[in-house]
Amino acid sequence: MKNKTLFVALVVSLGGFLFGFDAGIISGVMAYAGPEFNLNDIQNGWAVSAPSAAAFISMFFIGAFSDKYGRKKLLLYVAFTYALSAVLSAFAVGYHMLWMARFIGGIAFGAALVIAPAYIAEISTAENRGKLVSVQQLNIVLGFFAAFLSNYFFNKGYTSGNSDFLTESNVWRWMLGVELLPAVLYFFLLFFVPRSPRWLAIKGNYDEAEVILKEMHGVEHAKEEITTIVQSLNEQEVNTKTKVRIKDLFSPALKYVMTVGLIIGLLQQITGINAIYFYATSIFKQTGIGTDAAFASGIWLSLTTVLFTIVAMVLIDRMGRRPLMLFGICGIAVSLLLCSYGFNQATYKLSKSDIESLSFQEKQLLSSIEDKEYSSDIDFKNALKDLLGNKVYSSNDGEIMEAAISVNALLVLIGILGFVACFAFSLGPVMWVMLSELFPNLYRGAAIGFIASINGFASWLVQFIFPWELSNLGNAASFFIFGAIALVGFFIMLKFLPETKGKSLEEIEQDFVKA
Repeated sequence: MKNKTLFVALVVSLGGFLFGFDAGIISGVMAYAGPEFNLNDIQNGWAVSAPSAAAFISMFFIGAFSDKYGRKKLLLYVAFTYALSAVLSAFAVGYHMLWMARFIGGIAFGAALVIAPAYIAEISTAENRGKLVSVQQLNIVLGFFAAFLSNYFFNKGYTSGNSDFLTESNVWRWMLGVELLPAVLYFFLLFFVPRSPRWLAIKGNYDEAEVILKEMHGVEHAKEEITTIVQSLNEQEVNTKTKVRIKDLFSPALKYVMTVGLIIGLLQQITGINAIYFYATSIFKQTGIGTDAAFASGIWLSLTTVLFTIVAMVLIDRMGRRPLMLFGICGIAVSLLLCSYGFNQATYKLSKSDIESLSFQEKQLLSSIEDKEYSSDIDFKNALKDLLGNKVYSSNDGEIMEAAISVNALLVLIGILGFVACFAFSLGPVMWVMLSELFPNLYRGAAIGFIASINGFASWLVQFIFPWELSNLGNAASFFIFGAIALVGFFIMLKFLPETKGKSLEEIEQDFVKA
């Protein structure tokens, strides 16, 4: 693998870093912004999930746009939009401005997640394509890690009292505003990235495409690739005016690859990964470890994801896509069901000394439930909200849970870390790799865009309803639902998932796309 190919893949996938950074940041932001704006469950869910809603819309159109205007040009607009969203979010004066600013950022998220894997697949060789496309997922999880680390230090700076400029009303603004720095860096680095050679070939610019392939892979390999690309395009009888329509993706020839792509795209999100990432701080508070420890646990969560994403990058071109997916999905199911079991055993009780140890002024309102034991987290939280009101409860839920809950927190933590570890070497990176491989050159952008939009809608739905789930179904039932979905998904993937390891994009087309 040439250094330039790796550099280009790293730069292009920085959009994934920004996506991960925003997703990780919001889990800490809402611990402060939610109580400040006195948000209910629906408003909280919408503020968190607004980028995914925008990404769903963006993904639906961006594949076709990237086929028409080029991958690089659109990525420059993506970087600018990221920066704009960061600034507007940090200066939000209320709930509506916050979700609208994040909605703008979601347009960039959706575009980056579609364009980057398509572009990277188009500059890669068959031997290294799995690793290079996985760089996208590595950047996403590095973004999560950077965000949780950033949140931890901002929270620590505020709670320690050692900072003169951090207050309860501005600490979350700093958390959001710091995203501007990587967004600006991304914008400028994109000027060092060439246009996609396969996109250029589709547009008839064979000479420029060959020059870029030579820079990426050397003269001999470039000549072989350009010959194969031209032959593939000629067989499809395409020209520079060819326009792919959504209905073309459902032609009989693409039936199998579209079915596989849609199954993977849905399964990646409906097993609940973004519920864990976007609400990590809130989930860890539910275990009773306290607010500071909840922020610190987010670092362990993201670090685990980074390490196992690297494992995937090492193994994906050796072991193959199918084994990683099947092992990972099975592990996801077991881990989520373990979390469900752990939360199901929890009990909640506030003694007189527990109530006296609480730091907020309204704590005496809790005397009516003194020594009353709850076996249901729903009943306990509803009682707290009735007595304290939503705003006071939301501001102090971590402290109250730490005093009241009796749970095997280690068991839940192992389940959550096991989930993200298994996701990180399977559904996380392998989905994007396989989507970038399964579709013919002509249809790749539109197909990835369409499936990613379905993926984005599922992601938005999970994030939007998760606060409602926790409030109305409880921790145990919420994790059980995700675990059951993963278990069903394992058996579906066992039947349908193909192997694409070691094949060129044109060879995969011959094997799985029927004329």
